[in-house]
Amino acid sequence: MERFQRELTDFIQKLYEGERKVLVCGEGRMGARVMLIGEAPGEQESLQGRPFVGKAGRNLDAFLEAAGLARSDLYVTNAVKFRPTKRSKAGRTVNRPPTQEEVRIFLPWLLREIGLVNPRYVVTLGNVPLKALLGPGHVIGEMHGRLIDWEGRGLYPLYHPASVIYNPSLKDVYSQDVARFARILQKD
Repeated sequence: MERFQRELTDFIQKLYEGERKVLVCGEGRMGARVMLIGEAPGEQESLQGRPFVGKAGRNLDAFLEAAGLARSDLYVTNAVKFRPTKRSKAGRTVNRPPTQEEVRIFLPWLLREIGLVNPRYVVTLGNVPLKALLGPGHVIGEMHGRLIDWEGRGLYPLYHPASVIYNPSLKDVYSQDVARFARILQKD
């Protein structure tokens, strides 16, 4: 994995020469049974250099714990490996969704990372990683909570943990989807 991260860092430095891009690589157990894929790092992830350590990460941890899943047994990464930002009307730097081009650039790296970790299950968190792996015609609102056969692995789409922060009405759906996934793991 160290070689992968060095090669990815070199690639990003060449691609975005002159721009400051903080690379946030995945972390977790190699050979993990479950790999979680988010869309891109946020502010805290970029500052700490680790995936899912901000508000969405704390939200994710709470749902995993409630379902009896330990983050230490998982591998966690993002479809895009740096924080996409824009300027707000107030002049602050804020998160923005990754562009299709950014997702396209990182897709070969994500697929290689999946191959290196070799999980039995891939859990996509939100539309960005779902569309990266399955294509633009797939949306989380229609696919969440369903186990799909993908590349010889189980692919399980979940809403992004931040969606529950912005849309509290999704909390029950999210909890049910995480619990359903925990039951799938118990049966396997």
